[in-house]
Amino acid sequence: MPLTKQALATAAALLALGTATTAHADCLTDAQAAELLAHYVARTPAPNPVNLSDADGACTRGKFNQLLAQRMGKVVGYKAGLTNPAVQKRFNTDKPVWGKLYDGMVLQSGATVEAAFGARALYEADMLVRVKSAAINHAKTPEEVLDAIDQVIPFIELPDLMVQAPPQLNGAGVTAINVGARLGIAGTPLPIPAYRGERYALLKALADMNVSLTDGAGARLGGGKGSDILEHPLNAVTWLATALQQEGITLQPGDLVSLGSFSALLPPRAGLSVTATYDGLPGAAPVRVTFK
Repeated sequence: MPLTKQALATAAALLALGTATTAHADCLTDAQAAELLAHYVARTPAPNPVNLSDADGACTRGKFNQLLAQRMGKVVGYKAGLTNPAVQKRFNTDKPVWGKLYDGMVLQSGATVEAAFGARALYEADMLVRVKSAAINHAKTPEEVLDAIDQVIPFIELPDLMVQAPPQLNGAGVTAINVGARLGIAGTPLPIPAYRGERYALLKALADMNVSLTDGAGARLGGGKGSDILEHPLNAVTWLATALQQEGITLQPGDLVSLGSFSALLPPRAGLSVTATYDGLPGAAPVRVTFK
């Protein structure tokens, strides 16, 4: 018996409702988010969030960040994660993700950190920039980003994937755990030059630089090129600004932005010293961390 137009419309509405419900069904509950925080604080592996859509991952990140803020206080910046295609491939995604950085997460070069600083502790070569102007929220090119920042800062990020089975995380799962934000080691800031020619040279150097991680004996641990991050590392800022605005957040002067991985994610061990160098980036001093 053929369906009437009204019956077809009702069926379509029910199907749409069911699809919407399914898409958001796996956002962690408030109790699960509290459990995630408890594991974060205790540095013990949390159960993997599973079957998350991108919306579920963002919903979970929101709940987790609300709890983190109650414990850690001020947001000092944001991190763009999965900005390197090689890292995206590891997490079975084709797009970046973002998380929040809190007060106390950024330590200074030369710091000594426990090797077990998190449940699933890792380190990677990274870079920070510091926002100078709210114009950054409208930047569409690396040149426009450079106009709206006042510092480029060498950085070794110390993320914590924090779940029982990190290889099973996808992009939405990485979002859910605030992109593993835990700690990082900042080097000496490089000021943005005033003159156009010098700024052009800096833009080129950021894309062409070779970033290396070495151990205390000088043996190479990993690394990559500046252009490994979205073809130019400052493209991570334009992506992040757009993604944040979609959730009603704007970058503010003084905010730090972590750009992502120039290297593979590597596990620390007690007694290991790691140095990140930025060959081809004039004036960039190495940044160092020691694990105990």
